[in-house]
Amino acid sequence: MFAELDATSNFTFLTGASHPEEYMARAAELGLAALAIADENTVAGIVRAHVAAREIARAAGRGEAAPKALPRLLPATRLVLTDGLSLTLLPRDRAAWGRLCRMLSAGRLRAAKGACRLGLDDLMDWGDGAELLLHPPQAPRLQGGAVAWRPQADRLTRRFPGAVALAMAPAYDGDDAARFDRLAALAADLGLDPVATASPILHHGRRRRLADVLTAIRTGTRVDALGRAALANAECRLRSEPEMLRLFRGHEAAVHRAGEIAGRCGFSLDELRYEYPSECSDGETAPRRLARLAEAGLAWRYPQGAPNRVRAMMDHELALIGKLGYEPYFLTVNEIVAFARSRGILCQGRGSAANSVTCYALGITSVSPEIGTMVFERFVSEARDEPPDIDVDFEHERREEVIQHIYGRYGRHRAGLCATVIHYRGKRAIREVGRAMGLSEDTLAALSSQVWGWGSGRIAPERLTEIGLDPADPRLRRTLELIEEIQGFPRHLSQHVGGFVITEGRLDELVPIENATMEGRTVICWDKDDIDALGILKVDVLALGMLTCLRKAFDLIDGHHGRRFDLATLPAEDPATYDMLCKADSLGVFQVESRAQMNFLPRMRPRSFYDLVIQVAIIRPGPIQGDMVHPYLRRRNREEEVRFPSDALGQVLGKTLGVPLFQEQAMQIAILGAGFSPEEADRLRRSLATFKKHGNVSAFRDRFLAGMAANGYEAEFAERCFSQIEGFGSYGFPESHAASFALLVYASAWIKRHHPAVFACALLNSQPMGFYAPAQIVRDARAHGVELRPVCVNASRWDNALEPDGRGGLALRLGFRQVRGLPEDEAAWIAAARGNGYASVEDLWRRAGLGPGLLTVLAEADAFAALGLGRREALWAARALGGPERVAAPLPLFARDLDGEGRAEPAVALPAMTEGEEIVEDYLALHLTLRAHPVALLRKRLTPPHSLARLPL
Repeated sequence: MFAELDATSNFTFLTGASHPEEYMARAAELGLAALAIADENTVAGIVRAHVAAREIARAAGRGEAAPKALPRLLPATRLVLTDGLSLTLLPRDRAAWGRLCRMLSAGRLRAAKGACRLGLDDLMDWGDGAELLLHPPQAPRLQGGAVAWRPQADRLTRRFPGAVALAMAPAYDGDDAARFDRLAALAADLGLDPVATASPILHHGRRRRLADVLTAIRTGTRVDALGRAALANAECRLRSEPEMLRLFRGHEAAVHRAGEIAGRCGFSLDELRYEYPSECSDGETAPRRLARLAEAGLAWRYPQGAPNRVRAMMDHELALIGKLGYEPYFLTVNEIVAFARSRGILCQGRGSAANSVTCYALGITSVSPEIGTMVFERFVSEARDEPPDIDVDFEHERREEVIQHIYGRYGRHRAGLCATVIHYRGKRAIREVGRAMGLSEDTLAALSSQVWGWGSGRIAPERLTEIGLDPADPRLRRTLELIEEIQGFPRHLSQHVGGFVITEGRLDELVPIENATMEGRTVICWDKDDIDALGILKVDVLALGMLTCLRKAFDLIDGHHGRRFDLATLPAEDPATYDMLCKADSLGVFQVESRAQMNFLPRMRPRSFYDLVIQVAIIRPGPIQGDMVHPYLRRRNREEEVRFPSDALGQVLGKTLGVPLFQEQAMQIAILGAGFSPEEADRLRRSLATFKKHGNVSAFRDRFLAGMAANGYEAEFAERCFSQIEGFGSYGFPESHAASFALLVYASAWIKRHHPAVFACALLNSQPMGFYAPAQIVRDARAHGVELRPVCVNASRWDNALEPDGRGGLALRLGFRQVRGLPEDEAAWIAAARGNGYASVEDLWRRAGLGPGLLTVLAEADAFAALGLGRREALWAARALGGPERVAAPLPLFARDLDGEGRAEPAVALPAMTEGEEIVEDYLALHLTLRAHPVALLRKRLTPPHSLARLPL
């Protein structure tokens, strides 16, 4: 029986031309007993092949498919050592897998991101318990050729007796028979058995053209210039046993030996058992500790006593958490949040975790689950048999403190960020494939202009004609086919935005760990979908700019008004705040500051917190594409009667006036209306996932429509329901997620309404974030009655600050952070050396030690105006101090001329700048102006004459 032991997938980036899933499906068609995915120095694609093998077996069990065989996945890797050896390693058992992961981690942690540096000594240390396929020498490619290869092969054979075989692979060059004879003789000389492998890089021969394109991208050449680097044919593909026996005629034993080796490799990824960090302390068990903390949190959240309904919900949750053994997970997240709060870092859980009273009591989330129709099973479900997933947002400026705390507490061998697989999509595919195919940059720009966002590279022929391209051109047509084919191919690994995997034992025995691009970060090679498939815990440590803004705003309110607020203690349901939102006065307010949201606010007219939940969720691509916006508005404004097709669906859709707006509602409609099982509804939920790469809601269409018809619903209603649900495939929020975001909407709106100076100051100090530039934030603050004060060398610090305005209010003083080209450390010297203030440009130069170049920057920002110096006078004084090379002030002994007289700069009369010139210089130096709006200078020219203005249109 033949098994392929050395298949290269597209996770050997820009080399393999087939997905791991395609290999497994093809292996089933060819009747292979087993298949090893062996990518170069990585196991990044293994989980995808594992999931595909599981799905093939599941489909066969349900009678949906009848493959020739159910191939077994053999986890493996192709090791390319710095010593010149190349081997395929297949772990026999779980312990050998752990050693493989440790070895790959060592090689990748000692190299830059994306690289791996392993030597033969590493293999000697970590190779026990594995089958090793030694690849023969490639003399032209190796320094020293076969001469250097032989002693290393001998050393390897002595270290692992009986575990090493010599791999024989066809080259399809007409010399394979003679080559196999030579390799068989070499194996006998080494005391090894030869084993046959096709060493495929394609699952099917039709991928040959794409393989050449990948090679061209990798090498930075055009396809027509690849020469010998191009594939000579399409033969290096996955082979069946009859094909291998034909290719290896005379060496049939080597073909069967591959099956024997596969039989000795019993390890499966199903054996990986993830263990939560125990989180036990002082002899207290995890369940008892969680119950104690939750009870204390309930007393904190409800000082007057928790309602019976809330207490019953928490008892139910704790029982289910205990039954599934998830207590350590909640304690881990609680520890991370507690650390953040101990450092004054504002944070809030969101996503499905907001369904949990336990998370609310622990302080992980800030929204009580009572406000919606949410159910805990959306978050933790016994039926799904998968771990919960808690997302926590932290201040974007201080999230790194939390990340480094996690590394420090658990160790880098126990904690790592998930990877994110960067796939070819849209514009990237057009650019890279187009260049490889030799298209001009003008043509690539024209093609890219037809693709929006993450869209595919498919462009209709009529669109090609419109942009001046010939759809019949052979090269263009072939290029577009390859662009379509490469969609979804992995390009490289990046790091997840914040998904942490934390383990009780060694993480690097579960999955390899490697360096990220960012210093101080280490990541695993599996992405979130992979760890979900294996049931591995992930805590999302995310960054949110608005939390930075809110924390700074709370600090400013405390410092200037003596009142301390947080997300849970803001005055609730403030009418003035809702009045402001109804007017669309929401510039800078979280989530409702876009033009689309501002347009919707006066039509929605939110008057309660749940209205904000709907406001957040409804203006998304999913609900808009699903035609949910206008029906909801008509019903809210009583222009259309609210009807429910059944009492059951009325309970589901009552709070949203019969329009499904949330993922939970989509699931419940499928269950109650179309008769979906909970498992099918969960699969629907997964396809609705916001960032799902390959989700396909349309696959449920027939099942949904048939179920609705069987339950007596009209076809038109069923079609409309499904089109609305289908919209979530683009972007749809769960209700719990919308509720968490709505709290931040309310908090930011409340501060803007009651403390506009504080809000503007916090926004400016949290940039970059949001839709609006500092110039717009400053203009909006002025419109709300805030006095704005310019950057000043005698009054400003790095951050923007609030000062008494002399009328009982607060004025906003712009900080040095607004000055373009002024580093923060240099600005710190200005404040530190200021004392009672600077008297001149030269005084600042001497005392703060700023070079003339930075003094010029301050002069251009008009920061010396308080000293009576205009821009030109300050610039003249800065230039008088010398060129940019003079950084420090001179020593006092040489500060004067030899005769003791001070160096006097001759007096000059500089022309005053016009207001227009001042405004232009403000924008160049500060990106904003506190003077008139630029259009105000042109208003007279833009205003038509009085007589023309009164003419009828």
